[in-house]
Amino acid sequence: MRALVTGGAGFIGSHLVDRLLERGDSVTVLDDLSTGRRDNLAHHVGQARFRAVYLSVLEPEIVDELVRDVDVVFHLAAAVGVKYIIENPLHSMRVNVRGTENVLEAADRHGTKVMLFSTSEIYGKSQDVPFRENADRLLGPPTVHRWSYSTAKAVDEILGLGYHEERDLPVLIVRCFNTCGPRQRGRYGMVVPRFVEQALHGGPITVYGDGTQTRCFGSVFDVVDAVLALLDCDGAVGQIFNVGNNEEVSILELARRVCDLTSSRAEVVLVPYDEAYEPGFEDMPRRVPDLSKIHTYVGYVPQRSLDDILRSVIEYWKTHAGS
Repeated sequence: MRALVTGGAGFIGSHLVDRLLERGDSVTVLDDLSTGRRDNLAHHVGQARFRAVYLSVLEPEIVDELVRDVDVVFHLAAAVGVKYIIENPLHSMRVNVRGTENVLEAADRHGTKVMLFSTSEIYGKSQDVPFRENADRLLGPPTVHRWSYSTAKAVDEILGLGYHEERDLPVLIVRCFNTCGPRQRGRYGMVVPRFVEQALHGGPITVYGDGTQTRCFGSVFDVVDAVLALLDCDGAVGQIFNVGNNEEVSILELARRVCDLTSSRAEVVLVPYDEAYEPGFEDMPRRVPDLSKIHTYVGYVPQRSLDDILRSVIEYWKTHAGS
């Protein structure tokens, strides 16, 4: 198979590239390196079946040229991370909407299958837990930048489904729930690598809000397994799937667990949301995926526990400190 991975130098994208190359596929990466890193792909440089193009998904001619030569596009190129979205609201919206439109238009011209990567942010602050793919969404006002990200990804999904329904383009969508693992950075608000880095440096570990909010953290390796299983499932085309883990933990307990696994005595400090992000920032008390649909279609069951994920991130940070 010939694959294009937009955002392939990013955290999830680079792990997907690894797996595709391992199984014998040819891979082209398109990434503007705004949040991705060349280092994530350095081990593939010089391989015959690997090519990296460090340009933007906002350039339609480049996108068209690359999509024309592949069998499938994994579209991960997006502005990601709550902090990044808040700091770059206009650029984030343009990349997340216009970039997806460029990919879908090119795929439509060339009849190329597309897997769109979406997010659990789609569900907003709904409290109808666990979240089902067909659940109602509940968002705050557009003046709060966080909800612009949720809105942009919803537009991506609507565009993808529209191309499938009206143009018969093979499109499928995955909504990732707090994917974690080696190579992820805490720079833009990702909580697990941030906690691990703080613990290894002696703290303090900064918990935003009161720490009672809960999340479910999925292993990037499980997510890649799920994505490739869905790719090979004809019935998955035109569908939306949650992917991740449903092991729920509070953020305060997550901080304590990181301390235990790193043998750290770092102090855990609570930081108000307004101070951590922006005035008026809103968070949701729980975020738990319903994984029954993806299990029905491809038998997906997450294989790695939260402690497994934390150990993999800790090991990564111990061996890549300062990189």
